Amino acid sequence: MTGQTPTQILLALAGEVALLLWSVQMVTAGISAAFGSRLRAVLATGLDSRWRAFGAGVLVTAGLQSSTATAMMIASFSGAGLIALAPALAMMLGANVGTTLIVQFVSFDTSTLVPLLILAGYAGMRRFGRLPARETAKALFGLGLMLLSLRLMQGTMGPVEHSQVLRTVLGSLSDDPLIALLLAAALSFAAHSSLAAILIVMSLAATGVIGTPTMLAMVLGCNLGTAMNPLVQALKGNAAARRVPLGNIANRVLGCLLGLALLPLLTRFVGQLSLAPAQAAALFHLAFNLAMAALFLVPLPAIARLLMRVMPEPAPEADPSRSRYLDKSALATPTIALSNATREVLRMVDVVDDMLKTSLSAFEGDDLARVTAVSRADDVLDSLFNHIQLYVGAIARAALSEADERRLSAVLVLAINLEHIGDIVEKNLMQMAGKRIRDQRRLPPEALERIADMHQRLRDHLRLAITVFISEDEPTARRIVREKETFRELEREAIESHLAEMRTGHREAVVVSALQLDITRDLKRIDAHIAATVHGLLEQKGALIGSRLLRAAE
Repeated sequence: MTGQTPTQILLALAGEVALLLWSVQMVTAGISAAFGSRLRAVLATGLDSRWRAFGAGVLVTAGLQSSTATAMMIASFSGAGLIALAPALAMMLGANVGTTLIVQFVSFDTSTLVPLLILAGYAGMRRFGRLPARETAKALFGLGLMLLSLRLMQGTMGPVEHSQVLRTVLGSLSDDPLIALLLAAALSFAAHSSLAAILIVMSLAATGVIGTPTMLAMVLGCNLGTAMNPLVQALKGNAAARRVPLGNIANRVLGCLLGLALLPLLTRFVGQLSLAPAQAAALFHLAFNLAMAALFLVPLPAIARLLMRVMPEPAPEADPSRSRYLDKSALATPTIALSNATREVLRMVDVVDDMLKTSLSAFEGDDLARVTAVSRADDVLDSLFNHIQLYVGAIARAALSEADERRLSAVLVLAINLEHIGDIVEKNLMQMAGKRIRDQRRLPPEALERIADMHQRLRDHLRLAITVFISEDEPTARRIVREKETFRELEREAIESHLAEMRTGHREAVVVSALQLDITRDLKRIDAHIAATVHGLLEQKGALIGSRLLRAAE
């Protein structure tokens, strides 16, 4: 190594850094494919409080080892209005802590584990046919390569420690911690991984290439850089989706400013601990994120209110039929692409809910503009459906686990049923509403009350179906299917009422009664489509056969 030229040393370091970045990506991709859907479900359970949300963020990111991937899922929940801003910010604080945990592991002497991890990972990838086991083996193989790349980097940089040129360059970083911080932030941002950047800093510290002040400043920079990636991704989303990464980066900036201000004190404190430099870097990384979580968790509601004032909801966009979240660059990372498709299909839910609300007003009043508004909304729904179909079709299926395949199927099932609901509202209900207005017919008050009740039930069922879609809540799915019987009973009542009117022989009363029956039948069809969105979960749980709930499940 000592006989190498500077160019050879730089090439060796570049190759070793590339190996490190690739191995980190292997670990993240393997864990995402093997356990991504389960981790996403864990994330969905932390929606009700800051403290549970923080714990969910820690757990999910400790598994994925990618706070960027976790941030994308959090943004999908927050952007769709499924989670309040304060719990979403708490999840992000937990994600920042979770991504530090594997750093603690690699900070110790793991030389004996390297060959074992690589051997076990390679054997598992060759031996296992099932996707979860194979992807877990890939993650182990990636972890072994990660540790190997760190050892190679330390070996390459050992002799470089004595280079006068390098000492001069890095001496300037010691003189200006801000430059060291910004350099590490750029590295972390470019790598899309604070883990990879921290590992590089640990290697520099372990070989004595950088001193304690520079090491601490670079750890701060790594935390800042990785917070920039989710913000860049969220710029394409709505204001609700941008608030979480904006709050996170504000947390990072404040932490970096405090860290720089306390750098002399922190340097003395770390020097008194008598830790190996790599361990000191890893512990400071953990301590920094724990400290920022402790500072921000309690005042999160106030911070959330401030962010909502700073970033209020904008005026409706000019073309609501354009997709917002279907980022084509994410197609190579199926778990992120799946989150994007989930966010977009939730936009379809909002459109359908507005169509149901507007369709009711078209029966209650005589404004044909309401009928036209529903027709325009159905065009938006059709456009979003087409965008989602094409995007889902382009997702790389080979890297999806069985659970993610089911999740992808659930996205398509929801989108298809929402599109059918839109067609029923626009082509059937609004056709009847328009004819009623043009013929100047009015529904009796009791009929309007019944139709309004059915519309409200449908909107409630739609919200319950989205709860099932997000959290896979089996009891709620059962409730939705059971309540189809309510609409069957309403249809039977409408038929009996129509038969009674037919016996009277009053032509106008019969026409109005027939209109009520047709509306009831179409609303029943809509409820059947809502119920169909939860059939997949119930079939998976063994609670549904032939579209009927098992009696044991009741």
